[in-house]
Amino acid sequence: MSQGQRLGIRELASAGGVTRRTVRYYVQEGLIPPPLGLGRGDHYTGEHLQALVRVRTLQEQGLTIPQIRETLAGQQPSASPVPSPARQAWLRLVLAPGVELHVSTERRLPSPVRLTELTEWCLANLPPNEEQAE
Repeated sequence: MSQGQRLGIRELASAGGVTRRTVRYYVQEGLIPPPLGLGRGDHYTGEHLQALVRVRTLQEQGLTIPQIRETLAGQQPSASPVPSPARQAWLRLVLAPGVELHVSTERRLPSPVRLTELTEWCLANLPPNEEQAE
């Protein structure tokens, strides 16, 4: 992202790997700064994206919202009563009947053109079982 470039909420959410609703929730909870303007428009900057990625990383480490708030405030997060299991987010893409592609959110997805090529390859080279075809 270039210096001074602004993003709309849709672009910010996409770049951060979350939904627009999650962005609004994080703003409401004070975890990321509020947008620079009101209404529709490009009101988010690189600072918002950095904050969003930081919050998401802490959440993936198993921290709760109150613990994330404490960490962002420079405090030692309070201990969880029960340790959380390690978390990792994955995207599930259905390429063809019975064929899925699972991609970690830590990886960038291939372009739509490449995904279409992969889907076409799967359809051509991975025919359904004869029992399924009947």
